[in-house]
Amino acid sequence: MIVLLGVLVVVIGFALRFNPLLVVTVAGITSALLGGLSPLHVLEAFGTGFAASRSISIAFIVLPVIGLLERYGLQQRAKMLISRAAVLTAGRLLLLYLFIRQLAAALGLTSIGGTAQMVRPVIYPMAEGAAMRSYGQTSQLLTETIKAHAAAADTIGAFFGEDCFVAVGSVLLIVGYVNASYHLKLDPLQVAIWAVPTAIAAFVIHGFRLLRLDGRLAAIASAEAQTKPQ
Repeated sequence: MIVLLGVLVVVIGFALRFNPLLVVTVAGITSALLGGLSPLHVLEAFGTGFAASRSISIAFIVLPVIGLLERYGLQQRAKMLISRAAVLTAGRLLLLYLFIRQLAAALGLTSIGGTAQMVRPVIYPMAEGAAMRSYGQTSQLLTETIKAHAAAADTIGAFFGEDCFVAVGSVLLIVGYVNASYHLKLDPLQVAIWAVPTAIAAFVIHGFRLLRLDGRLAAIASAEAQTKPQ
């Protein structure tokens, strides 16, 4: 049980609001050392996990490409495009993206979208462009609110949509664990089917929040206009 002290490190670190990456790294090292691993094995485990993750592709391939696209005006073009579609408000646009993201993830296309690949360079600027069409120049509070809802739409769509696909890692992990630990015959299709009601509920709940976003943005803009010095 002493190995679980790593969890205590995570709780204390998050409570003190230290850097999350640093907290998780220290917690992992603490648990590994208490579990009897040597420093060399700990370093090897970190290296293997880092090399096997998608951090490499994001850091060295995706981010430089996105940076070049933004350098040559991708965000400005996205704002100009959405400014011509009067029917699309920020909330409606993000609701549409939530639907596409969740449907694509349910079909196994989890790579379509993503905070770094899609939200940051395309979806957020388009939502901000819709807000600028309605309220003029957006303040920092308006901008941060739009950013948060854009990232949330992507995360919720991917998280609840991917479990509806039979070959996704989380479904296979559940099936493998249940079959091995409880000696049951669980089929991936059963897990995927039972994930559908949860995905629908997540879409309805967060979709309602996105529909209310326009009213929230209007209230923020109105409050800031009243407090602005004449």
